[in-house]
Amino acid sequence: MSLGGFLFGFDASVISGVIRFVQPQFDLNEFQLGWVVSSPSASAMVAMLLAGSASGWLGRKRLLEVVAVLYIVSALMSALATGYAMLVVARMIGGAAFGAALILAPMYIAEIAPAAQRGRMVSIQQLNIVLGFSAAYFSNYLFLEAAPHTSWLNERIIWRWMLGIEALPATAYFLLLFLIPRSPRWLYARGRHDEARSVLERLHGADRAREELVELGRKLASEPRGTRVIYRDLLGPAVRGVFLIGLLLGILQQITGVNAIYFYATLIFEQSGIGANASFAQAVWVGVINVVFTGIAMLLIDRVGRRPLMLAGLTGVVLSMGITAYGFSGATFMLTAPEIESSVLWEENPAGGSRLLALAGTVFTNDVAFAASARDAIGDGLFRKHQAELVERAISMNPYVVLAGILFFVASFAMSLGPVTWVMLSELFPNRLRAVAISVVGFCNSLVSWFVQFLFPWELSVLGSAGTYLIYGFFALAGLIIVYRVLPETKGQTLEQIERRFMA
Repeated sequence: MSLGGFLFGFDASVISGVIRFVQPQFDLNEFQLGWVVSSPSASAMVAMLLAGSASGWLGRKRLLEVVAVLYIVSALMSALATGYAMLVVARMIGGAAFGAALILAPMYIAEIAPAAQRGRMVSIQQLNIVLGFSAAYFSNYLFLEAAPHTSWLNERIIWRWMLGIEALPATAYFLLLFLIPRSPRWLYARGRHDEARSVLERLHGADRAREELVELGRKLASEPRGTRVIYRDLLGPAVRGVFLIGLLLGILQQITGVNAIYFYATLIFEQSGIGANASFAQAVWVGVINVVFTGIAMLLIDRVGRRPLMLAGLTGVVLSMGITAYGFSGATFMLTAPEIESSVLWEENPAGGSRLLALAGTVFTNDVAFAASARDAIGDGLFRKHQAELVERAISMNPYVVLAGILFFVASFAMSLGPVTWVMLSELFPNRLRAVAISVVGFCNSLVSWFVQFLFPWELSVLGSAGTYLIYGFFALAGLIIVYRVLPETKGQTLEQIERRFMA
């Protein structure tokens, strides 16, 4: 079921390796690059806003089948993109798919899972997302390693394979969806009681099925009949507090910069001066750490609880962003004449390389000043194409501080904001409002994610690496303080018990 999470992770993070080839090939500036990376989040916003309501009349399962088809179309269209516009449109189709899936999958899992296992089962969605991240990083790395030994994997074609291979798991997802049942809570709410009973008996056994049907009947009888759920209902006196907590979690998950880290992983590591190939290898470690600590969170979430994991993870996010900012703040940049004359830039464009000689011997104390001077000397196009090499030759810093900070961030996020957010969003809201509430929170989540992804290249060029990560750390610190004050604990309670507790 949550293989859709794998596709979301793969689709989202595969771009981290693609941008290195697409940016010079399509001659993209910072904002165009930001749009290529962030465009799926733009369409995901719309999909998240509509998915909850659409699933109310079409059903969770049927809508997920549509999602699977969109993933297949997106992968193939991305691989065949002939230019910037087509690539953006293709990725927006994928964004619509994962936006809807990100709402529907935790909702569906929460509606079929027993209370004692619900946290772990909803977390499987997040585990699959990070498995998708890891698979994309590893796939990109394998393609890059194979390129020197394979004639058809040149720089103009390799990114197409990176994007197109997603069609294989997307097809498998589509076929496997035919094996899952419909949501029993959705069936019951639609008056299909016998079908709901049959599904519950298959999932939990006859005795537990009878108990849940009684609970569902009691709750349905207490709800106003013939009343259409509207967005204004989320601000009603009984729901407002819970909705604001959900909104806080949705925004906080993204404003701490997670998708800048995931989607620009190779670019971030290139900025530390390790070179292109090593940056792809280090991105693989991002995926591995993500998987390991998401697995740990799954083991702990129904034992330790949601709130302790969230507080511990947010503390780690604050510290890790501080470490990363510190690592970049100590960097200096200086090119020598021999380094310029032996560069690929000089070999491919001696005239451009000779203009760079004016900077030889000049020491720059931050990445913004170095990049601005290099751009002035050789122009935007040449600098973007050769940025990784020039930074690698010029920079003086300890790249392992940055690697430690990023991996610490990934581990902290994977144990808290990653899985816990979606578990709690699937639990907090009353059944009648759950679909609409998660859609609204998902829309805000995706909107913040879009801003983070779109602005990240611009932030690096204007604020520098250290300043950018300090901003994310500040947001995480503010979130930690607020979460400590307002976040409730929901472990071990049925959805109906949680609803009665918060609606009282």
